[in-house]
Amino acid sequence: MHGTPYIVSDVMTHTVASIGRRADFKEIVQLMERWNVSALPVLEGEGEGEGEGRVVGVVSEADLLYKEEFRDADPDGYTQLRRFSDLAKAGAVTAEELMTSPALTVHATATLALAARTMAHAKVKRLPVVDDTGRLEGVVSRGDLLKVFLRDDEEIAEEVRRKVVAYLFPASFSLVRVQVKDGVVTLAGRVRDTSLVPVAARLVRAVEGVVDVACELAGPARRPEQ
Repeated sequence: MHGTPYIVSDVMTHTVASIGRRADFKEIVQLMERWNVSALPVLEGEGEGEGEGRVVGVVSEADLLYKEEFRDADPDGYTQLRRFSDLAKAGAVTAEELMTSPALTVHATATLALAARTMAHAKVKRLPVVDDTGRLEGVVSRGDLLKVFLRDDEEIAEEVRRKVVAYLFPASFSLVRVQVKDGVVTLAGRVRDTSLVPVAARLVRAVEGVVDVACELAGPARRPEQ
């Protein structure tokens, strides 16, 4: 993986488990256990023509747990009204009845930042990755998005030199030192225009894999008085 911004296809899992609309409750639980996942995309099944393979929903562990939550419950009228959809899932036996639809998905060309924001806003742990027709291409999880922090320090340093220092401080390139340790970038040295220092810090933070930034950049050295 090189350059920024990274996109979902750089980190996503291509081989994924999925289910059809008619998959039964126990089959779903077994598949989640076998694949060690917390959610499964639901696809249009065979014989659906052009729609075959398209993601139509997602079944998560949360959808399945309603059956256990309400196993021995006798909800009153208020609860039945307030949690109607939850109670419906408690009585569901197929993926079509259990799934959340339409599915929240992301494209392989989306940036990791967009995928992260989508997960955070929806409070989900993983997203199906689809093509332009809605067909499943893979899955991206929270753990996948964290892979960028495994980048080598020197790889990050080289990108900062090439895409930030050379761009903002071409005249001072040789005077700016870039050091990276455990993902923390330190910029040190002298530059002609110190007004660009905050811009440099912002651009460095945008580099994938950067944990934090420390700017120790100063203006040109004063010439001794004659």
